[in-house]
Amino acid sequence: MSLADNEAPLCLPRLPLARLPAKPLPQGTIDTHFHVFRSGAPLNTPRSYTPRIATTADWIAFADRLGIARGVLVQPSVYGLDNRVLIEALAAFPERLRGIVVIDPETGFGEIARLDLLGVRGVRINTRNKGGLPLAAAERLAAATRDFGWSLQLQVSPDQIDDLAGRLPSLGIRFVIDHLGFIPLADGAWRQHLPALQRLADHPGGYIKLTAPYRLTREPGYAGFAEVVRALAVSHPEKLLWGSDWPHTELWNDMPDDADLIDGMQEAIGEAALARRIFIENAETLFFGR
Repeated sequence: MSLADNEAPLCLPRLPLARLPAKPLPQGTIDTHFHVFRSGAPLNTPRSYTPRIATTADWIAFADRLGIARGVLVQPSVYGLDNRVLIEALAAFPERLRGIVVIDPETGFGEIARLDLLGVRGVRINTRNKGGLPLAAAERLAAATRDFGWSLQLQVSPDQIDDLAGRLPSLGIRFVIDHLGFIPLADGAWRQHLPALQRLADHPGGYIKLTAPYRLTREPGYAGFAEVVRALAVSHPEKLLWGSDWPHTELWNDMPDDADLIDGMQEAIGEAALARRIFIENAETLFFGR
């Protein structure tokens, strides 16, 4: 084991699903953000964390119990440019799953076409983790994947959001901001960042994932998260996506309960028609149109 491996701490194990949410998810719910990890798959070095094994079969069992109909599997940074685990999952469940890969910006048309046929619908840029692609790759990736209708999925820091608002729309490709752009929630800090997120969603191709409140605050009950969800639901209901972020990687304490997360999300969204948009319809448009 290398020094870099030793410096990549082992994630907490996910909690078993001890109960169902108080209110069932809308029938047809799509989980737009989860990861899987297979035993024996080589891990990237360096990396930001060492994952626990959480297989495609584990997610299927999780989804079936919660009533999640379909999912969008996102390539985790610990696999770098090696998308084999993701591709195996898409091949096993071609109707149920779509994928977001991480590829070399120089990847050719033929390989992108192959991935597209397998169910890949986007490519991920990740500036927060070792093994992720930088923002500098956005222009080339957009040019390479535009004709396939893919989207750019961006895991970025809050201080990059203003730059993105001016840069991404000119790429001519749809884009999705992971985890609310990691805006801080504590002490009302979200209020100064919300307008920038809304500017991104103003663009026809801009979407935002309402995911992982535990990555945005340490406060009990994720204070501020519901307020951000409600504000975005009022201003941009057609641009919001829900994802479980299962199995909640890169956590070293306070592993969240999935039923609690879903309860909080449904309470924040409220209205049934709005819930259908966020849990189903927007994701269908973006990922399952073909």
